[in-house]
Amino acid sequence: MTSLQDILAPRVRDGSLPGAVALVARGDRVRVESVGSADVDGGAPMARDSIFRIASLTKPVVAAALMMLVDEGRVALADPVGRWLPEIAEPVVVRAPDAPADDVVPAARPITVADVLTSRAGWGFPSDFSLPAVQPLFALQKNTLRPLLVPPPDDWMADLSHIPLLGQPGEAWLYNTCSDIQGVLIARVSGSTLPDFLAERVFEPLGMADTGFEVPAGKLDRFTTSYRPRPEGGLEVADTRDGQWSSLPKFASGGGGLVSTVDDWHAFARMLLAEGTVGGRRLLSADAVRQMTTDQLTPAQREAASLFLEGQGWGYGGSVDIAPVDPWNVPGRYGWVGGTGTSAHLVPSTGTVSVLLTQVEMTGPVPPPLMREFWGYAAGFAG
Repeated sequence: MTSLQDILAPRVRDGSLPGAVALVARGDRVRVESVGSADVDGGAPMARDSIFRIASLTKPVVAAALMMLVDEGRVALADPVGRWLPEIAEPVVVRAPDAPADDVVPAARPITVADVLTSRAGWGFPSDFSLPAVQPLFALQKNTLRPLLVPPPDDWMADLSHIPLLGQPGEAWLYNTCSDIQGVLIARVSGSTLPDFLAERVFEPLGMADTGFEVPAGKLDRFTTSYRPRPEGGLEVADTRDGQWSSLPKFASGGGGLVSTVDDWHAFARMLLAEGTVGGRRLLSADAVRQMTTDQLTPAQREAASLFLEGQGWGYGGSVDIAPVDPWNVPGRYGWVGGTGTSAHLVPSTGTVSVLLTQVEMTGPVPPPLMREFWGYAAGFAG
């Protein structure tokens, strides 16, 4: 029978990965495998508590935090976000998806909190990256994996306000940008900063001691070097241990700014599986968890987003499986992948959690073969 070691170790031997840590759990059964080292020079061995840039695995965490404010009645799903984000209170929309970025009309209605949670506000990346209105968005989000270069939230929102929507609010699912908007919205509604809000309301109660937007000096020995594949083969350094995550950024990205460990993300997943509770304490209402993990898209929206979603749906902050395209696509399976080479999912019907953390960036939105092999293993673990 194939083991986690069988899946991960060959990638280290052939040089495609310096190392990786994987966790698969079902109830009290937890299996963790660490292979390789934290960098290509054969430094510290990879360990269960190694810290990774988790990129878009940040998205479900931030969506859960926003739903905490919904639970408290401090913001409602139907509320226009312009109440807290006046920069985008009156957006304009390109007349057609392929129209020039300056050929715009007023938005038919305000952007709501629900639009932002479902990634249907009108900003974000479509399957066709060549559309004219996408180009200024690329410029705004070019430093996704270089957080120290991103301007403060107020400046970022001002820049976003000058970019037209690619579709009317609620019309299309578009990737990524809405999660960053969620982060700013949380800060403005709560009167806190996103790092402080997450630390107090999510990380501390869940015991996620190694999750945050920076790696303190005392933990840098557990932080992994990040790499990207070279076109000609091999790997090149994308970020060092003392690089972009060595200090708190001005803009804490709700779309991809967190670092974490397999056990920390597992703790977050267990909270969702427990319908919002941990140790008898309720962090989220059961209804909030249900909304997060329920597909919110129309068939047409799923089809248009097939490059990213591969036939699946989207809840709040993560994908939701609805179509048995592959053996691991179990109805209700919720989670996402990260551009730094990360993946995390939970399956409410089986109680299974799977987390894979690597340090090699993906080359596009399509998950690599390693992730698919890992998902296959996790599906077998559930059986």
